[in-house]
Amino acid sequence: MNYFAYHDGELHAEGVPLRRIAERHGTPCYVYSRAAVEETFRAFDAAFSGHEHLTCFAVKANSTLAMLNLLARLGSGFDIVSGGELRRALAANGDPGRIVFSGVGKSAGEMQEALAARILCFNIESEPELLRLQRVAGAAGATAAISLRVNPDVDPRTHPYIATGLQQNKFGVAYAEALRLYRRARKMPHLVIAGIGCHIGSQLTQLDPFVAALDRILELADQLGQEGIALRHVDIGGGLGIRYRDESPPAFADYARALTTRIGTRPLRLLLEPGRALVGNAGILL
Repeated sequence: MNYFAYHDGELHAEGVPLRRIAERHGTPCYVYSRAAVEETFRAFDAAFSGHEHLTCFAVKANSTLAMLNLLARLGSGFDIVSGGELRRALAANGDPGRIVFSGVGKSAGEMQEALAARILCFNIESEPELLRLQRVAGAAGATAAISLRVNPDVDPRTHPYIATGLQQNKFGVAYAEALRLYRRARKMPHLVIAGIGCHIGSQLTQLDPFVAALDRILELADQLGQEGIALRHVDIGGGLGIRYRDESPPAFADYARALTTRIGTRPLRLLLEPGRALVGNAGILL
């Protein structure tokens, strides 16, 4: 349903004339449709109902406290990339047990905050970060759940500035290095291996790159299982695109079917980190 529509030549949001909002709040201002966010989140989450999963909204897509609180009340987890985003998610009554900490350059202070909050998992981007988290967790007398963000070297077929899954991109652990780092992490007393994941880019409008990336990640997961490193989850990241003009992104049901079919009977919870797919078409700049 389109919650922004013209009535008698005047644009409305959920039946409210935007002129009235401008008169009350001034411009410029952002106007979001709560109903649109609720409908989209529920449709996305329901598409994966046949497989154990956790939808973690990418806070970078919209860090407004009201938006985060709405999503938290809908049952969303959160994907964060900084201590500031952690504080915003918690201030919006987000459940720390449903927060994953992604992103490069996590500081020791940010790690300490996240450990104190008891977040679900750290998505590790590099070997130095792995060693830093071991030190920080040890100093705190804590144990940190980790997942390596692996760079699968898959072309996401999106704009090069928002592609993150190719070998030349700065994000994630190189595919060839991942097995060695998991073996090293297994020996670290203040880390517990929880999962494996990837994120190959944003505004993806085809399913093939998601499937190719997941296949590569599952190959590693199977290797780890053979070595006695049992994983609890696989994190496919976010990046599902939306329609701006003439794009045709996959339907949520098709996206879910493609991913869950690949996972098959593996006992892996699926973590998803959608951002613009949930809120990109739910608001306007007035």
